[in-house]
Amino acid sequence: MEYNKALSQISEIHAQLAKVEVYRGFRSLPVALSGLAGFAAAALAPRLLATTDFDRALRYWITAGIVCGLIGCSETALNYLRHEDVFARRRSRKVWGQFVPGLAAGVGLTWCISQTSASLIPLLPGLWSVVFGLAIFSARPYLPRASGWVALWYLAAGLVWLATPPTNPGRFGWIVAGIFGTGQLAAALVLFWNVERSENG
Repeated sequence: MEYNKALSQISEIHAQLAKVEVYRGFRSLPVALSGLAGFAAAALAPRLLATTDFDRALRYWITAGIVCGLIGCSETALNYLRHEDVFARRRSRKVWGQFVPGLAAGVGLTWCISQTSASLIPLLPGLWSVVFGLAIFSARPYLPRASGWVALWYLAAGLVWLATPPTNPGRFGWIVAGIFGTGQLAAALVLFWNVERSENG
């Protein structure tokens, strides 16, 4: 009993430490590259998408989002698998767990709308931006304080999109890249300025 109680207390202490220390698992370079990949996807979109096909535009941007997400999380995942100790891995899972409900909501909204009506598909990028902003707000206790501005950007941009959704899928490209690419570049700047700059002295 005493042994289990001690383990429980150690776990609580680790949880409290995780809340007061900024999480350093996310790195600026892959996050910035994910933003640039979004702009590259926008540049390629006119060559690959018809101007009136919302379904194809949806599949294209889902694929682009997955690729950008893999790029942005690549170093974090590699460090988790190769370099982090037990405590660091527990902390990484705690921070990632803050993102999961928002990302799951984005996936669920995409599936529901794609099954309901093609006329609602133009709303999806705005909804993605809103739920991603809320996910960042959820993880903010573990991130640099300035990440709140990044979350606010995604939330505001998503609401503006929902208020004035584009009616032509050909307009999706640069607007989606403008929201997510700019947001990722801003997040990279926050990570570099508030985390990595201090590490480099």
